[in-house]
Amino acid sequence: MAALIVAIIGTVLLLTYVNGADRRALANVETEDVYVVQKTIPTGTPAASVSDYVAKKPIPKSAIPADPITDLSAIQGKVASTALQPGEELLTSRFVDPTALQSPGRAAVPAGMQEVTLRLPAERVVGGSVAAGDTVGIVISFPKEDGLPAQVQMTFNKVLVTAVQLPSGALAQSSTPTPQPSQGGGLSGGGPSAQAAGDFLVTVARPASDVERIVYAQLNGTIYLTKEPASATDSNSAPIDRTKVLR
Repeated sequence: MAALIVAIIGTVLLLTYVNGADRRALANVETEDVYVVQKTIPTGTPAASVSDYVAKKPIPKSAIPADPITDLSAIQGKVASTALQPGEELLTSRFVDPTALQSPGRAAVPAGMQEVTLRLPAERVVGGSVAAGDTVGIVISFPKEDGLPAQVQMTFNKVLVTAVQLPSGALAQSSTPTPQPSQGGGLSGGGPSAQAAGDFLVTVARPASDVERIVYAQLNGTIYLTKEPASATDSNSAPIDRTKVLR
């Protein structure tokens, strides 16, 4: 028992000595408190979440780079441009505007929203003219079932499109085929990738509760997109059936 007590006391004294080593080493050195990474900060982490990954520590001024972060408000609205590892000082040069990390042909996802992708034929995507950054209306229809009439409604307005792709995964904007004269004298798509399926993968951003409704509609009904810029008037009508269409 006595040996165990001595061992515990020795361990406590050793830990106290080790913990005080940094303070003793910096006793006669001019320091500045800067943020130091405590656990890996993934690329793209917003500044608003950085406080969960860092702690302020005194660092010798001679060892501090030119752009240390001493106040997290200095990087608000930005994101980490690369993964930051434990032990690194937090530097303003490692944070950039979110748009700087966006891949070409993609729009940034608003905070708190999720992305969901819909596979739709061209006639239900305004002829394929929808692009990333556009806002669209989502029209949902359900067929007649179990005594319920067939119904249609403009269910969502001003929905942000974050990406538009072909079924191959290529960006639709960069892969749009050049129209070629058809045998009947009209115009038809000349590119094989668009001609083969005629479908588009349209990714939109919505809150989780809306994503559930959109997926349900995709599986059990039909979805049309309208091109709905900010100046367009929203639709707040109730679902319609043929009695409201034929008047």
